[in-house]
Amino acid sequence: MTGLAELVRVSNQVAATSSRLAKIRELADFLRPLEREEIEIALPYLSGDIRQGKLAVGYAALQSARASAASAPGLRLQDVDRVFQTLKQVKGKGAAEQRTALLRALFQRATAEEQGFLVRLIVGELRQGALEGIMVEVVAAAAGLPAADVRRAVAFAGVIAPVAAAALSGGASALAQFSVQLMQPVLPMLAQPAEDMHAALAALGTALIEWKLDGARVQVHKSAADVRVYTRNLNEVTARVPEIVAAVRGAAASSLILDGEAIALRPNGRPHPFPVTMSRFGSQQDAAERRAELPLSVFFFDCLYIDGDMLFDHPTRERRDALARALPPALVTPALITNDADEAERFYQEALAAGHEGVMAKALDAPYEAGRRGAGWLKVKRARTLDLVVLAAEWGHGRRRGWLSNLHLGARDPATGSFVMLGKTFKGLTDATLAWQTQEFLKREINRDEWTVRLRPELVVEIAFNDLQESSQYPGGLALRFARVKGYRPDKRPEDADTIDTVRRIYQESIA
Repeated sequence: MTGLAELVRVSNQVAATSSRLAKIRELADFLRPLEREEIEIALPYLSGDIRQGKLAVGYAALQSARASAASAPGLRLQDVDRVFQTLKQVKGKGAAEQRTALLRALFQRATAEEQGFLVRLIVGELRQGALEGIMVEVVAAAAGLPAADVRRAVAFAGVIAPVAAAALSGGASALAQFSVQLMQPVLPMLAQPAEDMHAALAALGTALIEWKLDGARVQVHKSAADVRVYTRNLNEVTARVPEIVAAVRGAAASSLILDGEAIALRPNGRPHPFPVTMSRFGSQQDAAERRAELPLSVFFFDCLYIDGDMLFDHPTRERRDALARALPPALVTPALITNDADEAERFYQEALAAGHEGVMAKALDAPYEAGRRGAGWLKVKRARTLDLVVLAAEWGHGRRRGWLSNLHLGARDPATGSFVMLGKTFKGLTDATLAWQTQEFLKREINRDEWTVRLRPELVVEIAFNDLQESSQYPGGLALRFARVKGYRPDKRPEDADTIDTVRRIYQESIA
């Protein structure tokens, strides 16, 4: 049985090296001899997660539960997992006291080093450079399998832990169980940014150009009359979006997996702001009532499965043809195929004039790379925007006194798993947003001083900015200029935030 101390040792070693290959080698050596159950516990821990999901335990509660450390390690991974499972189930009157007692008993069995690891793990502050992207390569190395095969299985499974357990216990044949199945959502394919239409077509040649809608990404599965709708985070929201269900149920094909965007449109056809669309997915109101108040439209841009045919490996052109056969034109995202930059630019301007974000440019021969930010998809947007993570916030002054206002913004560093601060902003915040974010920030508080509350890096916010400038004030060497909040992105996780590599590339392109 593997002890927690062994995992903590590996975690510390991984955090101390910047070499990607060294991280992979160290982690693979650790995972290889583990039992199947231990793999399903250890792999999330090494990625800074736990398999029970978030626990209702704050930093202050953890600190009060800290006990005298054990003199020698004795905790097994299963011991910790059982405590986390019990914590997840504790609810109702006296829950806080029960959680504190459970945590204190756990900490009494942990060494000082193990205690520190557990605290960071529970509050989401364990950033050691072993995020899911690198863990795919770790599992592949440990199992002696091609990384592409493991990545594909993870995309179909939606999570990596069961894929790792299967690969390490059963090898290549065990991955066959992870395949496309109706009513089991797959990870969405993501895009990379392009400077403009000319740059996008220079990279792709003749391409499919389609409107980029500022809506909520949805994946819709149909099997006969059964239709289910999932978000980009693979959460089922079928009951909240009856109009999407009705639209797809009417399609001629008997079985489908579709990728698209749900969006709230005004009577004149122009889109509502993104947070308005997202309010449909978070609302606890009656779905029919919300539908009447704020109807959703849906536009699909990809067909991944139709009547028994899996299309993931088929080129974009074929998937688009299948989409056109499966759905009426009113449900398909406007698009054209061209290699003419002027024609593409006119189409881009039409999308902007209609109130949308911009366009997507897609290589005609590109497969659907589920779970990846593929080079075959490029996004062209009007304003410079980045999806960043809120690291901290400062208390406001004057009219904003009592609200957490000035946001500390960070880009993800894929090499370390940490976040690199790029600047601050208090612009673009309405009173409603200030009130909401103050409440949400305090739920995620790690610690504070007189002016600043530091947060668990969980909230993703879309930031518009004019340009970037070199700065010695921030560790990444770059700072945002004229940054302003465009809106929070509850559909995105910290792992989906833009990377510091993307920020540096944007800067280099701007000065070239």
